[in-house]
Amino acid sequence: MYAEWVGDASLYAFLWECDRDLAGAARAGGCVVCGGRVDTARYPRKPRGGPPGLGAAFDRRESFCCARDGCRKRLTPPSLRFLGRKVYLGAVVVLVTAMRHGATPTRVARLQELVGVSVRTLARWRRWWRDVFGTSRFWQAAAGRFGSPVARERLPRSLLECFAGEARDRLVATLRFLGPITTTSARGVMAC
Repeated sequence: MYAEWVGDASLYAFLWECDRDLAGAARAGGCVVCGGRVDTARYPRKPRGGPPGLGAAFDRRESFCCARDGCRKRLTPPSLRFLGRKVYLGAVVVLVTAMRHGATPTRVARLQELVGVSVRTLARWRRWWRDVFGTSRFWQAAAGRFGSPVARERLPRSLLECFAGEARDRLVATLRFLGPITTTSARGVMAC
């Protein structure tokens, strides 16, 4: 169900557009400390797992820095492309871990071939979803917003299943939901 989206360049182009919109909104809001003007202060990323030829847009994370002397506070807006400091793209971490539930050795081999992720990394992602994300303050506060309980041991698949729509819509909704954990300096609502 989700495997087709892992290698779909149009999905990643859409996520990049969402990130541009989020960055524009963050920039328009100014510095979170003093309200001053913010300047572009993108930083390099070397994301893994996406389809070939994503372009230079995926080599940089949108970020800003206050232009006012004495403040210089960094503002990094939420992202639908990057899941915090993880090296693999956020969509890859969500989709591959969701597909890993109940996966046969053949499926695991296909996932490794598709995105180049090792068995150890897959296991680490599953532990992160269950033991770090699943016990985080963010999740504890947000989990109650869903109509039915979300099974922590089946994260992120159970999270994807909470959202309506086709597989792509569910993925985008999940990435939007995860936006606040992709940064420590953002404010406001997630759009896109």
